[in-house]
Amino acid sequence: MILTILGLVAFTSCNDFNRLVKSTDNEMKYEVAVDYFERGDYNHALQLFDLLQSSFRNTPKGESITYKTALCYYYQDDFEIAGYYFNRFVQTYPFSKDAEKAAYMSAYCSYRVSPESGLDQTSTHSAIKQLKGFIDQYPNSDSLSRAQHLLTELNDKLEEKEYNICRLFYRMENYSAAITSFENMLKKYPNTSHREEILYDMAKTYYDYAENSVTEKQRERYESCVEQCNTLAYLYPSSKYLQDVNGIAAKARKKLENIK
Repeated sequence: MILTILGLVAFTSCNDFNRLVKSTDNEMKYEVAVDYFERGDYNHALQLFDLLQSSFRNTPKGESITYKTALCYYYQDDFEIAGYYFNRFVQTYPFSKDAEKAAYMSAYCSYRVSPESGLDQTSTHSAIKQLKGFIDQYPNSDSLSRAQHLLTELNDKLEEKEYNICRLFYRMENYSAAITSFENMLKKYPNTSHREEILYDMAKTYYDYAENSVTEKQRERYESCVEQCNTLAYLYPSSKYLQDVNGIAAKARKKLENIK
């Protein structure tokens, strides 16, 4: 039987794959598809697996087909479709020995689909949700530390995007929106790695905000500027921004002296 299968693979791979596709011998199709898969010929394997999905659904071979289909797409770097099939595997075969691995791979594929921080982060939010779901469902998994690392990386990406939005408001000279965004970010990410930069950015923003404000609003905004400068100097006495911040604070105090 093995020799027959190997002979058929060699034959069909060169001359007669279409005949195999049209064949009604699903067992032979399955064996040949698995052989293609094991040899790394994922395109031919997928064509046969697709034909066999319905015939073997909810059977051991169907379980194998769904899992190997996901792997075929994964090995071809088509992470979006691979993730779909890994998730489908978990939904269809929740008690399979491979369910945990498939759940992780589904979340990992979502992680791979997540774009760089400057782009829309809908996929990132989806990946975070999946990784959290995996961590909650499999707290003792061998993949737990990897999942937690990926989750941290994705959250850092969202944080980076939010920080860039804050700075964009400042560059657009929308100082009110910039201040609000910086303050909200510090509340949302109290342990952010950007805290030092944010305090520096807020000091600059408050100063420019005051400079462009009506007279009755300037005192409050210059005072807020000085407060941010003092906070940065206190929390980061060796900050690379310290010289700039001291200069900004000095200018703000001078402005305050001239305000009646």
